[in-house]
Amino acid sequence: MAVACAHHILVKSEKLAQKLKEDIAKGADFGKVARKHSICPSGKKGGDLGEFRPGQMVKAFDNVVFKKEVLKVHGPVKTRFGYHLIKTIYRS
Repeated sequence: MAVACAHHILVKSEKLAQKLKEDIAKGADFGKVARKHSICPSGKKGGDLGEFRPGQMVKAFDNVVFKKEVLKVHGPVKTRFGYHLIKTIYRS
Protein backbone atom coordinates (compact mmCIF):
# COMPACT_ATOMS: atom_id res chain seq x y z
CA MET A 1 0.00 0.00 0.00
CA ALA A 2 1.14 3.54 -0.77
CA VAL A 3 2.63 5.70 1.95
CA ALA A 4 3.55 9.38 1.85
CA CYS A 5 5.06 12.12 3.95
CA ALA A 6 3.77 15.67 3.60
CA HIS A 7 4.16 19.07 5.19
CA HIS A 8 1.34 21.59 5.14
CA ILE A 9 0.32 25.05 6.21
CA LEU A 10 -3.29 25.53 7.33
CA VAL A 11 -4.88 28.98 7.42
CA LYS A 12 -8.44 30.30 7.59
CA SER A 13 -8.50 32.37 4.38
CA GLU A 14 -7.77 31.56 0.77
CA LYS A 15 -6.25 35.04 0.37
CA LEU A 16 -3.67 34.41 3.11
CA ALA A 17 -2.88 30.95 1.72
CA GLN A 18 -2.24 32.49 -1.71
CA LYS A 19 0.01 35.20 -0.23
CA LEU A 20 2.04 32.63 1.75
CA LYS A 21 2.39 30.48 -1.38
CA GLU A 22 3.80 33.51 -3.24
CA ASP A 23 6.21 34.21 -0.36
CA ILE A 24 7.46 30.59 -0.50
CA ALA A 25 7.81 30.82 -4.30
CA LYS A 26 10.03 33.89 -3.74
CA GLY A 27 12.27 31.91 -1.40
CA ALA A 28 10.65 31.97 2.05
CA ASP A 29 11.30 28.76 4.00
CA PHE A 30 8.21 26.50 4.07
CA GLY A 31 8.89 25.32 7.62
CA LYS A 32 9.36 28.83 8.98
CA VAL A 33 6.17 30.02 7.27
CA ALA A 34 4.31 27.02 8.75
CA ARG A 35 5.62 27.76 12.26
CA LYS A 36 4.53 31.38 11.99
CA HIS A 37 1.15 31.08 10.27
CA SER A 38 -0.28 27.54 10.40
CA ILE A 39 -3.27 27.03 12.72
CA CYS A 40 -2.69 23.25 12.71
CA PRO A 41 -0.74 21.78 15.67
CA SER A 42 1.74 20.43 13.07
CA GLY A 43 2.79 24.04 12.46
CA LYS A 44 5.08 23.79 15.50
CA LYS A 45 7.00 21.10 13.59
CA GLY A 46 7.20 23.19 10.42
CA GLY A 47 4.00 21.64 9.10
CA ASP A 48 5.37 18.07 9.21
CA LEU A 49 2.52 15.54 9.24
CA GLY A 50 4.80 12.51 9.17
CA GLU A 51 3.93 9.38 7.21
CA PHE A 52 0.38 8.40 6.36
CA ARG A 53 -1.57 6.21 3.96
CA PRO A 54 -4.43 7.00 1.57
CA GLY A 55 -7.68 7.48 3.46
CA GLN A 56 -6.10 8.81 6.66
CA MET A 57 -6.54 12.42 5.53
CA VAL A 58 -9.56 14.10 3.96
CA LYS A 59 -10.08 13.31 0.27
CA ALA A 60 -9.03 16.72 -1.10
CA PHE A 61 -5.77 16.40 0.83
CA ASP A 62 -5.14 12.81 -0.36
CA ASN A 63 -5.75 13.87 -3.96
CA VAL A 64 -2.82 16.28 -3.77
CA VAL A 65 -0.45 14.10 -1.75
CA PHE A 66 -0.95 10.90 -3.73
CA LYS A 67 -1.49 12.31 -7.24
CA LYS A 68 0.36 15.62 -7.68
CA GLU A 69 4.02 16.44 -8.16
CA VAL A 70 6.34 15.77 -5.19
CA LEU A 71 8.38 18.60 -3.59
CA LYS A 72 6.16 21.27 -5.14
CA VAL A 73 3.84 23.50 -3.08
CA HIS A 74 0.21 22.87 -4.07
CA GLY A 75 -2.85 24.83 -3.08
CA PRO A 76 -4.68 26.57 -1.68
CA VAL A 77 -6.70 23.38 -1.13
CA LYS A 78 -10.00 23.95 0.68
CA THR A 79 -11.18 21.44 3.29
CA ARG A 80 -13.54 21.73 6.25
CA PHE A 81 -10.51 22.79 8.32
CA GLY A 82 -9.58 25.78 6.16
CA TYR A 83 -7.12 26.34 3.31
CA HIS A 84 -4.00 24.22 2.98
CA LEU A 85 -0.70 24.63 1.19
CA ILE A 86 0.62 21.12 0.77
CA LYS A 87 4.12 19.94 -0.03
CA THR A 88 4.57 16.19 -0.48
CA ILE A 89 8.07 15.26 0.69
CA TYR A 90 8.00 11.69 -0.65
CA ARG A 91 5.64 8.86 -1.48
CA SER A 92 6.07 5.20 -2.32
